[in-house]
Amino acid sequence: MVRSRAVLSPLTLLLAGLILSLAGCQGGSSAAFTELATARRLAADLRFQFTKAADASNRAVMADTDEASVAYAHEAEQATQTVQSDIDALTPDLRSLGYPAAIGFIEDFGKRFAAYRALDRKVLDLAVENTNLKAQHLSFGPASEAADGFRTAIEGAGAQSKDHCRVESLAAKAVLAVREVQVLHAPHIAESDDAAMTRMEGEISRLEATASDALGQLSALEPPAQPQLAVAAAALDRFKDLTRQIVALSRRNTNVRSLELSLRDKPALTAACDDSLRSLEEALAKEGSTGTR
Repeated sequence: MVRSRAVLSPLTLLLAGLILSLAGCQGGSSAAFTELATARRLAADLRFQFTKAADASNRAVMADTDEASVAYAHEAEQATQTVQSDIDALTPDLRSLGYPAAIGFIEDFGKRFAAYRALDRKVLDLAVENTNLKAQHLSFGPASEAADGFRTAIEGAGAQSKDHCRVESLAAKAVLAVREVQVLHAPHIAESDDAAMTRMEGEISRLEATASDALGQLSALEPPAQPQLAVAAAALDRFKDLTRQIVALSRRNTNVRSLELSLRDKPALTAACDDSLRSLEEALAKEGSTGTR
């Protein structure tokens, strides 16, 4: 006996084809939405990491210790590297999805971020040197101690002199000159103009010469004053050496320069980068709401 073969009607074949086609579309749509979700997540992380990097960089500039500056600079660099990793991961995804607007925004951000990163590297390199901060610590610490030691020693010399009034006058002149040099430390450290710093350095040299001259005149007086004057001379030499270090550090102006770059040049670049990222997020949100894929 011959078995009959089942014959599928044209309508049955058409329905089967439609079912398979719909299943294929749903599978493709699901994959596309998964890719879109990943892209949106990367875009959100990109903006978060960029904000984190910019904030850490600002804290590195404003930090008041070497340790804090280095720590914040490291944090900024790590966040910056994550931003670059997100760019590298997101760009091919957007090309695969075929979103021209989003692709344009990520490319625009990449260019702006490259400029931002170059400037930020300069800012952080300057910030971690902390030359102005180091100069300030020298002025308020060791230099102040040397100035106080000079005053104590030179004023003590007058008690042993027969020409008490003359000694007191010279001692006061020397102490005043040293104190005026101390006063000039702070504005020199804060100054960014070379000409202004040069003028202050000229005044510092004049005042140091005044202190040395007064001390020399005291040394020509009676021998009983010599032991105290030797102590005063050593303290003055130390103060002058510390002042030279302060001026050298202040001249490098790394804190002033990093702050200036952060306040003058960086805000516009930061805002431009954030604008590109905001536009990228908005473009991806529109793609998701219209269900283009």
